[in-house]
Amino acid sequence: MESLYLLVPLSVFIVILAAWVFFGAADSGQFDDLDGPGMRILLDDEELPAVSDTAQPSLRSDNE
Repeated sequence: MESLYLLVPLSVFIVILAAWVFFGAADSGQFDDLDGPGMRILLDDEELPAVSDTAQPSLRSDNE
């Protein structure tokens, strides 16, 4: 019976903490667009950006 004096307030605190985390995430926009990232995977990119020669690292050293 003495353990209930500890467990009941502890469980109430955990529930309040979980609700605070959930509502904080909902207010920050965490759950605004749930379908967008999944649909974005299925769509092909129209055109990939061109990679210039200066953007890629050189395989030759400057000593050669």
